[in-house]
Amino acid sequence: MHQQSFAEYMRVFDRCARAYIPADAGGWDALYEALYSPLDPYRIPAGEAQALQFGCLSQVFSHHYAHSEFYRTFCQERGVSPRDIKGSDDLELIPLIPDAFFKDYPEGREFALWLGHVHTGKLPRVVIRGQSPTFDEVLGAFNSAGMCVSYSSGTGGRHTFIPRDRRTFMASEYALAKSALAMAYPSWDPSVDGYLLLPNPRKTYLYAGRVSTIYFDLMSDVQLAIDREITTDLLRLAMFQQAGLKGRMVGLVKRRQSHRMMHRITDWLDRHQRSGEHFFMTGAPFILSEVMRSLKEQGRSLDLNGQGTIVTGGGWKTNEDVRVPSAEFRGRVAEVLGIPPERCLDIYGMVESNGWMVQCPEGHYLHAPYSYFKPLVLGDDLKPVGYGEWGRYAFLDGAALSYPGFIITGDVVRMLEHCPVCDRPGPVLEAEIKRASGQDIRGCADEVRRMMAVDMGG
Repeated sequence: MHQQSFAEYMRVFDRCARAYIPADAGGWDALYEALYSPLDPYRIPAGEAQALQFGCLSQVFSHHYAHSEFYRTFCQERGVSPRDIKGSDDLELIPLIPDAFFKDYPEGREFALWLGHVHTGKLPRVVIRGQSPTFDEVLGAFNSAGMCVSYSSGTGGRHTFIPRDRRTFMASEYALAKSALAMAYPSWDPSVDGYLLLPNPRKTYLYAGRVSTIYFDLMSDVQLAIDREITTDLLRLAMFQQAGLKGRMVGLVKRRQSHRMMHRITDWLDRHQRSGEHFFMTGAPFILSEVMRSLKEQGRSLDLNGQGTIVTGGGWKTNEDVRVPSAEFRGRVAEVLGIPPERCLDIYGMVESNGWMVQCPEGHYLHAPYSYFKPLVLGDDLKPVGYGEWGRYAFLDGAALSYPGFIITGDVVRMLEHCPVCDRPGPVLEAEIKRASGQDIRGCADEVRRMMAVDMGG
């Protein structure tokens, strides 16, 4: 692969991703300047990034205050309005919504009304058929009308639904790809092959899969780990597997289909080792972990150094009881696949957010896209704490145009003012993210792992 300058590398990316870039700002000048204009989302000078961040977040806060009845009421009860946001320090006054809010919804037609209530602004015409539609039928109706409603889930079995309009969803996809490829420089170009270790984005409303549609526009040839329809009912069955005959049958299907999937992925890696072609593997790390376990059981290892780049989604376990730290995972990738740690990166994101924190190759700290996205760490009183302290993760998301993206999560993190290893100027999180006591386990890879207990697809 010919190594080009970073500037040319990102210009090629923008050409490949042009369908995800709005033709004009469309009234969102601040977001356009903060997300689409910067060459490198992680190397914007601090003063410039602060100005971009304030313009973007103050604009989107005013938008939700003006056009979301429930959020305006929420803010009025807390005595905060756009008039109070006069400078960057005031951004921390913006009222934050607990992430549990997006799990608190009714079923059937009332679920459709709930989505319309959460959505900011005017909805397109949505036609709901039947008196008791399923979640998937409601999602299909919204998405047929031009929306991009997707969901995630925790172990409690309550999905998290987020009503994105087309512009917000495409901003999320663009931000994900731009963030990942900027950190992965110079590993990518449009000629590389891809393997998506997630469900087919065109056959699910699961956010972990859906947001990866852009992957097909960036890679030469994309293979899929899971190429079948994934529904909310299938994921719910995965959350609450039953014992007895049904449970035994599910286990048998899992073992057979898992074996076929591992065989396909191993063959694909073998072919690339023989051909010397470059590739980009993206998605759930536990799938790759299973591939590596299978190779080790066979007494095999590969030498893909200089060929492969791995970008995974975080928050995962190999099984219900064991969480593998990202550093240990990188060690296994180096040992079994021959891909060095600097080409094995993890991403921290969630269905409620359009800001993607990506590990730097130098130190594997999670860097924030701080020109349009403000990460926060909150103490027990839910007030921001200083750098270097543990607390609840929260964020202000300037790319969330169709729902209020000012959210407190159930994750516990520690944030540093800047990376202690690389020279990128923005704030970072330490790589290991915890869950607050009593909170559901979350993470896109966890969702896929549970779903695959029912069907390994493909």
